[in-house]
Amino acid sequence: MARVVVDVMLKPEILDPQGQAVQRALPRLGFEGISDVRQGKRFELEVDGPVDEAALARIHDLAESFLANTVIEDFTVRVEEAAEVAEAAK
Repeated sequence: MARVVVDVMLKPEILDPQGQAVQRALPRLGFEGISDVRQGKRFELEVDGPVDEAALARIHDLAESFLANTVIEDFTVRVEEAAEVAEAAK
């Protein structure tokens, strides 16, 4: 079993009110030196079988049609290494 991660972020030109709210709160919480915050979504997909080009193409289609609104969001698809998956399970 492998894990594929889809990260979805608002496009740079799209206003991010949640990110702005976090950015404004950081100095009040003692976190200085952060010049920008963008909020996004992360999807972790556990895939049965090998993650070959065909599986990645299906996941890309899934992300493009269901997980992201491609008018205002960009997304990336990546396979997590086995060591990363094992560390996350701890």
